[in-house]
Amino acid sequence: MEQPVLGNKRVLLRPMQPSDLEVLLEVALEPSLWEVGLGRIGSREDLERYMQAAFREREQGLCLPYVVIDKETGEVAGSTRFCSIVEMHKRTEIGYTWIHPRFQRTGLNRAMKFAMLQYAFETWGMNRVELKTDERNEKSRNAMLGIGCKQEGVFRHHMITWNGHLLNSVYFSILREEWPEIKERIFGKYDF
Repeated sequence: MEQPVLGNKRVLLRPMQPSDLEVLLEVALEPSLWEVGLGRIGSREDLERYMQAAFREREQGLCLPYVVIDKETGEVAGSTRFCSIVEMHKRTEIGYTWIHPRFQRTGLNRAMKFAMLQYAFETWGMNRVELKTDERNEKSRNAMLGIGCKQEGVFRHHMITWNGHLLNSVYFSILREEWPEIKERIFGKYDF
């Protein structure tokens, strides 16, 4: 599966490469990114394992990992990916998103989600895009609702986090037929 570069006026999403280790490490070592959620990157070795897993899944056609670049500053802000790709059923998930706190609440995440959703529905032809988060992550849940996602339900004790907590996953989605209205209502007021 070929991985395209995505973006708009605000954000550039380029395919993650092994050479991105150093620039991503500066972001990934921010402890606040890992307070709530499934995983944690606390060292160079953790990030190396994380990236290697992403590269293996990309080779298997299961994910497309990206480096997120803020076009306003030119800085690497974090990472995201299309994951849980099921081509046969035309569905994917947007996940594994972590953005350094200094880029949060700046519009970067919204621009990134717009670029990804637009590609998924308008170019890739997906029928469904899923997002999920830890039930405790109120900020992430509100962000998903804020981009027009519909909350579908909670998978109780769905996963075990890096520190042994039983995580309840809250699932959200956007369907292809919902996208035109969401695109206009939610994203239409932005100059991406």
